[in-house]
Amino acid sequence: MISVFITIRILDIIDILLVAVLLYQVYRLIKGTVAINIFAGIFAVYLFWLVVKALNMEMLSSILGQVIGVGVIALIIVFQQEIRRFLLIIGTRYLSRSSFTLENLFSLNIKTDSGVKIDDIVKACENMAGSKTGALIVIARKSELSTIAEGGDILNAETTSRLLESIFLKDSPLHDGAVIIIGDRIHAARCVLPTTENIYLPAKFGTRHRAALGVSEKTDALVIVVSEETGAISIAKSGNIKSALKPSELKEFLESEI
Repeated sequence: MISVFITIRILDIIDILLVAVLLYQVYRLIKGTVAINIFAGIFAVYLFWLVVKALNMEMLSSILGQVIGVGVIALIIVFQQEIRRFLLIIGTRYLSRSSFTLENLFSLNIKTDSGVKIDDIVKACENMAGSKTGALIVIARKSELSTIAEGGDILNAETTSRLLESIFLKDSPLHDGAVIIIGDRIHAARCVLPTTENIYLPAKFGTRHRAALGVSEKTDALVIVVSEETGAISIAKSGNIKSALKPSELKEFLESEI
């Protein structure tokens, strides 16, 4: 009589859970994009390769093995945006929130003011929403936005509600594009933002909303959108967007995130 014993260690359970979490995070990153279809195709090829190996089909297994062998390089090329987002999440969402950092060590854990003039930003958005003036405002946090800013016009001006409103007036030469705010300064205007690759967005989201989602997917910036059609205020963060915000809700959200 042959007895078969299956030994499951605690480390095996941890291993399975970690793989499940990793796959879930990958799914979240590529959900709603064309990349999920590519990932499904690659996974199907991999499963087919396993079946071919199990059936000892040497020639086909050898061909598919060569394809799988260079698959890592292909994955890096195809999923470079998703890998960038994944590393950004690790660097900003987890490591930057750690209480033990060099910055905290040398600053004696004294929390400094970000300098962002939330009241002026909220007031400008409220006024532009009332007049249905379209606006796109990017508030930098930890991510470097210099590449995006260099594509626009550098202002380096103090943030005031009147200046923000004047920039987005239809007759203003700076109204087309986004404003980037760093600290208490309007760093640049007329900046072109990368648009999102999410193909499942509702039809109500126009070019400004897609640009807001795009830059929020690639950086940790907060992006405020004022709709030119409806005057609704929205804010994008980490690839997600909250719509139809009241000025008080916008202020509360900014105060909790900055």
